Amino acid sequence: MERDHPSAENIIALYHEGAEAWDSVRKGNCIELAWLERYRALLPAKAHILDLGCGGGDPIAGYFVQHGYHVCGVDSSAPLLALCQQRFPDAEWHLADMRRIALRKTFGGILAWDSFFHLTRRDQRHMFSVFHHHSEQETVLMFTSGPDNGEAIGEFMGQPLYHASLDHDEYRQLLADNGFRVLRQVTEDPDCGGRTVWLAQREK
Repeated sequence: MERDHPSAENIIALYHEGAEAWDSVRKGNCIELAWLERYRALLPAKAHILDLGCGGGDPIAGYFVQHGYHVCGVDSSAPLLALCQQRFPDAEWHLADMRRIALRKTFGGILAWDSFFHLTRRDQRHMFSVFHHHSEQETVLMFTSGPDNGEAIGEFMGQPLYHASLDHDEYRQLLADNGFRVLRQVTEDPDCGGRTVWLAQREK
């Protein structure tokens, strides 16, 4: 039986308390630009994009807003979401836990960048049904995971920062079970700060 590290329960509180510090690090720092461009190349013009764990909206949501896409952002940190609303008032923002959303609509693109990997392995498995229920045929999905099965504990504001991952075979199976085909996958991409990235598209 998997037993999660105690820090898994503190993620939401940590990003609430550290919203300003986190945003100061992230804004304007688009290390993932090459991946955003690969993702955008697969989207139809003016597609609706669901950004799960959108943070303060800079740089990722802002990138898509600036390119004419309709962004719907979800985050569980009220201070970070307030920054999104200030920066991009014409986009759609929801204060919610990504594990429990049910927006009753589908999107041409779904992102869970630097957010999905803060969930426990049990919750990550559940998220694939969330992806499925908010997607349609040809929806493009991109998320970041860990490099292999297990937990990793970083640090933010002097507190433990939880990360977890399934193994690659399980991710591939979960994607396939929910109608997605892997288009590209890079483990610990040296050109993207060592992130492990999954890019997939729904076929059915």
